[in-house]
Amino acid sequence: MERDWQKVLNFNETLLIRIIHLPHWGQHKIHLNVYNQVKNYPYMAVSFIDIKRFEPGFLDKWESKVKEMSANAQFIGGSEVSTLESRLAEYAKVQYAISCANGTDALQLALRAMGVGRGDKVLLPDSTFWATFECVVNVGADPVTIDPTETDLQMDIEDFKKAIDKYKPKAAILVHLYGWGSADVLEFRKICKEKNVLLLEDGAQCFGVQFQNESIYKGAHISTTSFYPAKVLGAAGDGGAVFTNDEALANQVRQLANHGRTSHYGHGSVGWNSRMDSLQAAFLNLSLDHIDARLDSRRSIAAKYQKELPNLGIQVVSPPKGYLENGYCNANIFDIEFRPKLEAHLKEKGIGFGIIYPGAMSDQPGAEGWEKFGDRNVARKICATILNLPLYAYMTDNEFDEVYSVLKDFLKK
Repeated sequence: MERDWQKVLNFNETLLIRIIHLPHWGQHKIHLNVYNQVKNYPYMAVSFIDIKRFEPGFLDKWESKVKEMSANAQFIGGSEVSTLESRLAEYAKVQYAISCANGTDALQLALRAMGVGRGDKVLLPDSTFWATFECVVNVGADPVTIDPTETDLQMDIEDFKKAIDKYKPKAAILVHLYGWGSADVLEFRKICKEKNVLLLEDGAQCFGVQFQNESIYKGAHISTTSFYPAKVLGAAGDGGAVFTNDEALANQVRQLANHGRTSHYGHGSVGWNSRMDSLQAAFLNLSLDHIDARLDSRRSIAAKYQKELPNLGIQVVSPPKGYLENGYCNANIFDIEFRPKLEAHLKEKGIGFGIIYPGAMSDQPGAEGWEKFGDRNVARKICATILNLPLYAYMTDNEFDEVYSVLKDFLKK
């Protein structure tokens, strides 16, 4: 039916979206009046994220690869997985990259390989995705959350130092959020080494990020990433990886991810099945062929936001000095009473947006009973004021201009 409307009335996808959202849609048959109303609408819809924008020929190669691998029953392991791991290690500038089923497993595998377990304290930011918190609980350890700063939105180094002295943790997780990392990343690494705190770096959002002209993963003791489809390097489903330069850690991660196997029916430890399947690896190998172009596109739009939005009086959060971001996410801070009004306006005009994140870890019902360091509640404040605007690979200048125009029209009222 929708294809017929498009054919008869020369609709495009944006106009069709507008019609579906018109008042009383479904009560009347479509007619020319409605079409004209939609055609003359002053705004076009811009989604928060669009992961369907593939390079010319990409889907043909993917379909051909799926057919070839299916015909040969290449579903687990094999050359696609080993090739991907080699390419990931080279790109991240580390010696070892171990693929796994998803980004959450990557964190748990890393913690297990580090020897973190029951009764151990683990410090982590109060502003992150729930997976960072739950992975600590899932290995039997006790999470302690720490507020971020209001400047780079990353974990506060001064609170972190105080928490080390108070809790004597075995490990800590430093999360690199929004497509960059902490201004104090070197200080985090230094203090953890001095205090014998094992540092895991959660890099689910920072594939392609550079710090001081090097991959951010390069200087980490052990780090992880996620290949969830919406990430900068996304799979056709779930996937993840652990990065390290430590051979013993790499071997332990690999063993844990494959049922603790030492041989097919020999098990040196209790692990679980966290293998990345071969089709996901194949999709990621195809995507890696285009990663530089995708990063360039994302960075271009991120830079436009950082340059243009301050002209509207919007507080845009930018990467700290020394970082080349990957353009994963745009982050803006608004007044706590103003944000809901802006949200309503963006919804009305068809402009997608995100709230990353809407709640602090310590405020989640599932976090009840676990400790939070300090009482400044910075994470809670950021969650109540942050808003993320559309940003994705191959977002067009016209789409950016549309977002800007909608913001400008609202802010000048």
